Amino acid sequence: MKHKICHLTSAHNRNDVRIFLKQCHSLVNNNFDVSFIVANGLDNEIVNNIKIFDVGKLGGRINRIFLTTKKIYKKALQLNCDVYHFHDPELIAAGLMLKKKGKKVIYDVHEDIPRQILSKFYIPIIFRKTLSFLVEKLENYASKKFDKIVTATPYIRDRFLKIGADAIDINNFPLLNEFKFSHINWENKKNQVCYIGAITKVRGAVELIESFTELDLKLVLAGRYQPIELRKQLVGMQAWKECKIEEKGFVGRDKINLILEESKIGLVTLHPIINYLDSLPIKMFEYMAAGIPFVASNFSYWKEIASKNNCGICVDPKDSKSIEKGIRYLINNPKKAQEMGKNGRQAVEKKYNWLIEEEKLIKLYKEIVKPLCI
Repeated sequence: MKHKICHLTSAHNRNDVRIFLKQCHSLVNNNFDVSFIVANGLDNEIVNNIKIFDVGKLGGRINRIFLTTKKIYKKALQLNCDVYHFHDPELIAAGLMLKKKGKKVIYDVHEDIPRQILSKFYIPIIFRKTLSFLVEKLENYASKKFDKIVTATPYIRDRFLKIGADAIDINNFPLLNEFKFSHINWENKKNQVCYIGAITKVRGAVELIESFTELDLKLVLAGRYQPIELRKQLVGMQAWKECKIEEKGFVGRDKINLILEESKIGLVTLHPIINYLDSLPIKMFEYMAAGIPFVASNFSYWKEIASKNNCGICVDPKDSKSIEKGIRYLINNPKKAQEMGKNGRQAVEKKYNWLIEEEKLIKLYKEIVKPLCI
């Protein structure tokens, strides 16, 4: 008998990399019956034996937090699964109600939410500390009632372990089979570097554009502007006016892979806000998986990865000249850049890949459903 598993999200897309492409697919491939409840406003469908149920999309964060959560909870009950695995803090209430119904419940913490709130541009500064405090209190209370807390980084895991919650880190490392072109000849690459991800001020968008003022290179941007008004500021900068920036918008996995295949360097120069200092940005590991070196922020955690694996350069993310210097060094030393790219690929093959994390996920699920088999 296959155990019925249900993943729930009110905020993520149905093709989310961590939830759908990694976790749901891994569970299906290991003989679990998997459903995925989303709120995208699209039709229900079955993809690779994963049953996707859409409760509809509502405008506004308040509607999503309250009305969408209620719809997701009702659908979850209707499906009557053995284990429910939810991915958004706004679904904590739904998770607690499912626990009261005697269900097994997992809370997947992608970000250190209380710290993330402190830098959210759409939350008025005057409310951020209070909201951060309240959210942390809620998470701490609820986390001890769930069957497991799954976190995206060891740092977040340790936060929950300290308060007595049953937590494990399942890192968002790359799928190796997505990146099969690390053998490409360096001379065949374009004279370009890339940044893939959300385009925001705290992710270093302004400094990145500024760093290209004196560089004879193209910067490919792939991602959404947050907020959209930020684009107006970036378009007015000198490097943009000189046509050194190529914007791709939000692109799918195939186009991301093509950009990585054509690029010589990947950029991930996030600002040193508290939520980023101990993060493990998936894009940094995808650059490594693609066989290209990265230029990243000089956070202690990231510097250790770059140094141990000799796969990238860390710079001051708030200093455009420091970013420029890092990019220039790799461009002017193609053999060194190619060597770093190969080192990064090897490191991903050995330790920073989803297959390793998948083993942890499947072991966790087998432990949770074991009592149900008795």
